[in-house]
Amino acid sequence: MLRQYELVEQVRAYDPDADEDLLNRAYVFSMMAHGNQLRASGDPYFSHPIEVAGILTDLKLDTETIVTGILHDTIEDTVASYEDIYRLFGEHIATLVDGVTKLSRIEIQTESERAAENFRKFLLAMSADIRVLLVKLADRLHNMRTLHFIKNQQKRQRIAKETMDIYAPLAERIGMNAIKDELIDIAFRELSPNAYASISAEIQALRQHNGDVVTKVVADIHTLLSDAGFTVDVSGREKRPYSIWKKMQDRGLVFEQLSDVMAFRVIASDVKEIYPLLGLIHGRWPCVPGRFKDYVSTPKPNGYQSLHTAVMTASNARIEIQIKTEDMHRQAEFGVAAHWTYKQGVSQAEQEAFPWLQNLLEILEHQHGADEFLEHTKLEMYQDQVFCFTPKGALVPLPKGSTPLDFAYAVHTRIGNSCVGAKVNNRAVPLRTVLKNGDQVEILRSKTQVPQASWESFVVTGKARSAIRRFMRERQQEEYKKLGSRLLRQLVARLDVPVSDEAIGQALVRLKLPDLASLHAALVRHDIEDSIVMDAILPGGAGKKIKSRTANTTVHSASEPLTLKGLTPGVSVHLADCCRPVAGDRIVAVKITGQGFDVHAIDCTTLEKYDHLAEPWVDVAWVTDDKRPSLYNARIVVVLSNEPGSLAAVATILARHDANIANFTLSQRDGQFHTNIMDIEVNDLTHLTNILAALKAANVVSSAERDRRERV
Repeated sequence: MLRQYELVEQVRAYDPDADEDLLNRAYVFSMMAHGNQLRASGDPYFSHPIEVAGILTDLKLDTETIVTGILHDTIEDTVASYEDIYRLFGEHIATLVDGVTKLSRIEIQTESERAAENFRKFLLAMSADIRVLLVKLADRLHNMRTLHFIKNQQKRQRIAKETMDIYAPLAERIGMNAIKDELIDIAFRELSPNAYASISAEIQALRQHNGDVVTKVVADIHTLLSDAGFTVDVSGREKRPYSIWKKMQDRGLVFEQLSDVMAFRVIASDVKEIYPLLGLIHGRWPCVPGRFKDYVSTPKPNGYQSLHTAVMTASNARIEIQIKTEDMHRQAEFGVAAHWTYKQGVSQAEQEAFPWLQNLLEILEHQHGADEFLEHTKLEMYQDQVFCFTPKGALVPLPKGSTPLDFAYAVHTRIGNSCVGAKVNNRAVPLRTVLKNGDQVEILRSKTQVPQASWESFVVTGKARSAIRRFMRERQQEEYKKLGSRLLRQLVARLDVPVSDEAIGQALVRLKLPDLASLHAALVRHDIEDSIVMDAILPGGAGKKIKSRTANTTVHSASEPLTLKGLTPGVSVHLADCCRPVAGDRIVAVKITGQGFDVHAIDCTTLEKYDHLAEPWVDVAWVTDDKRPSLYNARIVVVLSNEPGSLAAVATILARHDANIANFTLSQRDGQFHTNIMDIEVNDLTHLTNILAALKAANVVSSAERDRRERV
């Protein structure tokens, strides 16, 4: 562990103007705050924040960041508060410490809602000051270096998985590859110990077998380039175990089949020399087709720059060579930390150069539930990149597997929402087309276009998926509002008393619903029974004051008695729920012992259950009363096209035919179509037939049929 004076000296070695008093005060405060706390290793807990500060000094970061590293666990693990840090060390440091604490809390929580909320706060803090992430990565790096001291295997694996899922992708996104590689290696060793050991043994055997092959290749490259008058630094190394393992998994190869386990780096003295050096190397050894990548002219989103090529050596071995400058190398190793030194810091413009962070913030603004938020942020963080261009030459980086629709949303949400087609390299292609590096993409738009539910099945970016889901929710809410409002008006009309807006507001309180929109949605989804809603509007008296749609109309449901020809008047008679017969259907009555008669349509499949009876059923007929007409509940199945206003169109048709919706259930979502089950009140079979004919004629209706299936 660094002693107090050693830490100060390390900072002053690269920053002679560092605030020594601030560093000393932070050191003493943290030591006293953590007191006698111990780590799993048995070391004083205070050693951890000091080692974190040491990692930050290796990156040559400013004094405020170093102090944040020293204090980063005080709010989380001691009695110290945000107010204490604010009072003693100022607003900037207090804000940084609080931001680091937000992500730390994700680790100790299992409820996704709380985890997402803390991640949201962390993203906001990170967007304001990227140093929050630098400190958190240093914190996680030291924790991973001491992971083996934790005795509980499940806890070790949980920490390792968090590292793979959250911290390594974040490190990569800000270009800190040195930290990312170390985090992944330790996590891989914990999560897949057998694979790690096997690949490490293979690398060791290869090293012994090849002897000084690396030294020879380095010497050959150096001689080639120096003889041409260039001053370069050449080095070689084996690739890391996880990188090798992932390539084996992705390509279905065994270790012996890999031909590019070795990687060589050429550091040029000037950026103008990079391409001439590449020409010399390709002139000496043939380039492997498809393995050249130019990240100098088109840097990665995290700022990474380098030329990558693979060549075949004289011994027929394939090797990978990276060509970059010293500045590019430092950027590759330390990313944003290479800019945020004690001398300069990162400007707002530089922070905005991370489009993935801006996309995360846009998703954050429109999040809908913790699980969805975390899903979309993972989509933004975890995927490799392809680079495409707009027709005007602007570069748009995207995850591998992206489509023109992802491209459209990456440019702007409004462009994605109105996308009707795309041209890739001046050729019209389906929106599902997977884009490749260097593709030029032109998006075709229409003012009448809106996002389609099917789009979500092939987009890969979190931003696109979030925007599509957001539009679908808004459209669904609008349809719920229209149809739910109509259903509520129908319920109110059945109460034999005037109902004020105040009464509706009080009903929402009794139903424990936040607003009228929630009630509309509940009615449409049939989450709440009509009788419960009416009783909430008119407590205690709704059941007695319900009236039919007209003063002289009786509504017959499956549980209400009625008189039929062929049966003794006054006998208990009920309409069967399985087939829901209406006046005009040919019907029969089945005697149920102790319960009276159930009335079924003659073609009801349920009648087969009564074949064993001596008198299976009785032919009956409807009794009509022109002075007191009846209404019957009929169940229909309507398959709607997934378009804006489709539910409203159905409601309009039913209203035009004077049919009341008693119940509504969304039964199934299937891509472009939604299957809905509706119970509607009709006068008779003719009335029902006319309604079905009108529904079938509507453009938004794929099919509309009477439903006589028995449901459990």
